[in-house]
Amino acid sequence: MDLSIIIPMFNEAENAEHTLSRVEEALSSYQGDYEIIAVNDGSTDETLQVLEKVTALNKKIKIISYPMNIGRGMALRKGFRESKGEIVVSIDADLSYDPHYIIDLVETLKKEPQIDFVLGSPYMPGGGVQNVPFLRLWISKLGNRILQFAMPNRIHTSTGIFRAYRRKVLDSLELESDGKEIHIEILSKALALGFRVKEVPAILTGRKQGSSKFKFKKTATSHLLFSVFEKPMMIFGVLGILALGVGLLIGLYVAYLWFLGKLTPGRPLITFAILLILGGIQILSFGFIALQILTLRKEILRIQKENLELKDQILTKGKGKG
Repeated sequence: MDLSIIIPMFNEAENAEHTLSRVEEALSSYQGDYEIIAVNDGSTDETLQVLEKVTALNKKIKIISYPMNIGRGMALRKGFRESKGEIVVSIDADLSYDPHYIIDLVETLKKEPQIDFVLGSPYMPGGGVQNVPFLRLWISKLGNRILQFAMPNRIHTSTGIFRAYRRKVLDSLELESDGKEIHIEILSKALALGFRVKEVPAILTGRKQGSSKFKFKKTATSHLLFSVFEKPMMIFGVLGILALGVGLLIGLYVAYLWFLGKLTPGRPLITFAILLILGGIQILSFGFIALQILTLRKEILRIQKENLELKDQILTKGKGKG
């Protein structure tokens, strides 16, 4: 199998048939074998029935379904696991990215063998946004700008689902996320393992049918936590230096009062300065410890990758002997 398209779906009865038809239309010029995997993430509407009707007429489309809604991360993990393509593309069910971009992402991987996965990016030069609600767009842009400072490659769009991966990338990752934070998890782990990424301009459009699954609180929290995790000094460094700097300034002021003979013994300002200095040093220490943990995490990821590769080699040899 040359290409697998993974489409997570939750309560997409209004979009499912049209989405699959549009994806197939976009792949009409593709020279190779492909499969489309629709993952029904515990929909409570008629999404599954619509998918079953479509797949009964088209053997290229497959369904993965489970009864409880868990999240996009689980849907993608199940889709990745069942896919057989050497290149795997993930795309939204509401077609917020036009399916014709699928060929662009796939061709980028074919033309540039040094690239391991490609991101469709509305926020890079050449990309764009159309008919997306202002508040959601503002939150998305702000979150991606914060993540841009956390990522080593200065990626413009870190949170989008529209991506194309070489099989070896997905086979090297132990993914855990159940929600939308899976996009950041994949990016973080893949870059830590040395895989190379490229962004391709794409247009992001607002949903035309169905209801949005966007949740502000959960999305914002996951972005901030990830940023702190990837670049702990963004928080610990700033807070530590701020506390240390204010403590030293207060200490200098206390020393100035002592030099003039105006310092009152037992003044709370002295204790406050000492606490700020000690607290600043402590916070900076937490930052350095976090950096060490981050280094250890990268080593663990490399070991996991080597173990997975070894496992694949053993299974391949076993099949060869069989």
